[in-house]
Amino acid sequence: MTIRPFRPLVRGFVLPALLVVGIAANADTTLSPGDTQFVEDASRAGATEIAASKLALANASDPQVKKFAQQMIADHTKIARSLDVAASHKGLGKPPGADSALVGKLQGLKGDDFDKLYIDEVAVVGHQRAAELFQKESESGKDPQLKSAAAHALPTIRHHLAMAQQLANAHKGSS
Repeated sequence: MTIRPFRPLVRGFVLPALLVVGIAANADTTLSPGDTQFVEDASRAGATEIAASKLALANASDPQVKKFAQQMIADHTKIARSLDVAASHKGLGKPPGADSALVGKLQGLKGDDFDKLYIDEVAVVGHQRAAELFQKESESGKDPQLKSAAAHALPTIRHHLAMAQQLANAHKGSS
């Protein structure tokens, strides 16, 4: 009988497992300022993505935007849970919430206006920033579990960015 390695259902989402297992083993250590900043920035970015994507389900007019938003809610909820675990085990307290200014701008929009801002600011720019954030942590993070988790999540975030860029190109072509 051949034993096959575990393959996550959603590519790149070993983050929760790595954080839970790794942090539980080192729960008594504290994070460096850079790792703390990573957890806070990643938590805020994820919360913003989730909040904005929930709005997209109600306010977007393009079915592809709604489909993208559903995927972002599912994927970023998994990352958010793992970051909450990291924060609590490392004594960081409650992670920061969503970017209220961006979410507030989106709340007042519907249809094509919503689609454009969501695609440009949340999908594309948000994932560009997230890719940079996770890349930096994967290369220079001090906490081994966070560094590894960032490296494992990075392909998924890059995939989200590629999806967002395709969505932006398709939306520009239809406008």
